[in-house]
Amino acid sequence: MTVLLPSKFCLPMFVLCLGWLVANVGQSQTVPAAVSQAEQQRIAAIRKASAPTICIFPPNGSDGGGSGVVISADGYAVTNFHVVKPCGNHMRCGMNDGRLYDAVLVGLDPTGDVALIKLLGREDFPTAEMVDSDDVQVGDWCFAVGNPFLLAYDFQPTITYGIVSGTHRYQEPAGTILEYTDCIQTDAAINPGNSGGPLFNADGQLIGINGRGSFEKRGRVNVGVGYAISINQVKHFLGYLRSGRIVDHATLGATVGTDEDGRTVVTNILDSSDAYRRGLRYGDELVYFGNRNITSANDFKNVLGIYPKGWRVPLSFRRDGKRTDTFVRLAGVHSAEEIILLTQGPGEPEIPIRPNRSPNPDPNQPPDEQPPSDDTPESNPHKTESPDAKSDQAMPAEVAALFAERRGYANYYFNELETQRIWSAFLDSCQVQADATVWNFHGQLRSGGTFQASLKPDQATLLWKESTETLDLTHNLDNQLVPEGTGGLLPTFHLWQRMLKEGPKLYGSVYYLGQAPIPQQDGLFDVLIGIYDIFETRFYFSPQTGQLVLIETSPDPETDPCEIYLSDYRQNATGQLFPMQMEVRFGDQTVDALNVETFTSAEAEQP
Repeated sequence: MTVLLPSKFCLPMFVLCLGWLVANVGQSQTVPAAVSQAEQQRIAAIRKASAPTICIFPPNGSDGGGSGVVISADGYAVTNFHVVKPCGNHMRCGMNDGRLYDAVLVGLDPTGDVALIKLLGREDFPTAEMVDSDDVQVGDWCFAVGNPFLLAYDFQPTITYGIVSGTHRYQEPAGTILEYTDCIQTDAAINPGNSGGPLFNADGQLIGINGRGSFEKRGRVNVGVGYAISINQVKHFLGYLRSGRIVDHATLGATVGTDEDGRTVVTNILDSSDAYRRGLRYGDELVYFGNRNITSANDFKNVLGIYPKGWRVPLSFRRDGKRTDTFVRLAGVHSAEEIILLTQGPGEPEIPIRPNRSPNPDPNQPPDEQPPSDDTPESNPHKTESPDAKSDQAMPAEVAALFAERRGYANYYFNELETQRIWSAFLDSCQVQADATVWNFHGQLRSGGTFQASLKPDQATLLWKESTETLDLTHNLDNQLVPEGTGGLLPTFHLWQRMLKEGPKLYGSVYYLGQAPIPQQDGLFDVLIGIYDIFETRFYFSPQTGQLVLIETSPDPETDPCEIYLSDYRQNATGQLFPMQMEVRFGDQTVDALNVETFTSAEAEQP
């Protein structure tokens, strides 16, 4: 290569230019105000987001760990299932205040790769602000915060900045259980150790939980594609996770595909599914599901994956040009036995099981498998850690006080805690006479005529549409689903009274399911599930008022329940609150509405 030097004619000009450059290097330049302001906003957002981020370590000090984020001032934090699995039932968490906190496992969602833990030591933890992740758009600025390569020995998390490079990404299940749906894709670097950590938008608001990354196989080098579980999916499962259970994801009981016209159609359906009972059939076109328009099979898989087992969600389908709008109850991806087996190994489940029926709703989800090495949770590179490893270090006393082992649960302590919280709020709100063994109430039916119910310890009667129905409480209830066409209104009245009289500890078998929606009502409701006789009863409570707003009772999970919607609570002569309006539904139909005029309760006379 030839190097051209300045000629004797150009040399003076060259020297002059060089001198000017030397004189001006280092001189301050005016930065545009907009640039400076944007920089300060970014710094403030990162500072805000770093405070609730945690670095998670096994309690025995072994290699491995990950990240997480605190979502409530009393210490609840979200991370990945594959981060807490090697830690066992407790772990240690560092925050950028320089302190190390003990934490206990609360709930697990193995299919969604999510876990809920609770940090101990204070009641004023900094928290992340969760927003609607459906508002995230491709091109938005975002940043990931966490502990990549476990570098944060001083608990100061690492920040990686980038953009949202894709939304609503679906990935096929890895191993036997793990399935990432409706993900946020980003080019912000997500590496081993970032697992479970938060993904924030440009304003420092929480939009996702980092979990997977795509890596070059041999060097384990991030290739610029990372995936975060949408925070909307996490929010759907938070109530379930607070129950201390191992929770399951949902299935429609049907598969879909794309026909030659590009429509999303049902390719197979179980006749035992609620979708089938709601009228869905082979060949029907899905047009709307779970508050989203469905334009492809990928759309359907994405939205299905963000819901827990047992939720009822909107479904719209089209057949021969006619559209049907309904609500469908989602079944579980796994049976109760299967999910317990996958997460806890062989043994007898302690989650209540209906006599001669499959286990009742949900201990949910499974396994230990790490995704394959090609497109995998970022912590999968830590191959030296056994995913089944449990810490052999004894729990500190303050952690052990918040842990109760029971098969079918991640931590049974929290199920008891939530059950008691809901029941206490209900009793406070309704001022109910819990030990009353005799109920009498009567009033008018919307369809015309009167009704009158009398509930006693050995017998229940109901005057209904000019006929009197009787429930013999000395015999099994499943053969007494009266009145006809209600799905068992009188047994439901009896089970409602039994729950109020006995409470969750004596009713039969009661556990906290989590939070679930009620069709055509806003928000989520706390749900207790009771098993008595052969019936499964779901009691829905308002988180705002504590009042009981819905009762669903069914003797068989493959049949429609009797539903009683309760409202207009008023005091009777003795000061008790009782719902004066009751709407009875069965299947897709409103059977009737009851306008209660009087209600009395008392102790049964002793013989």
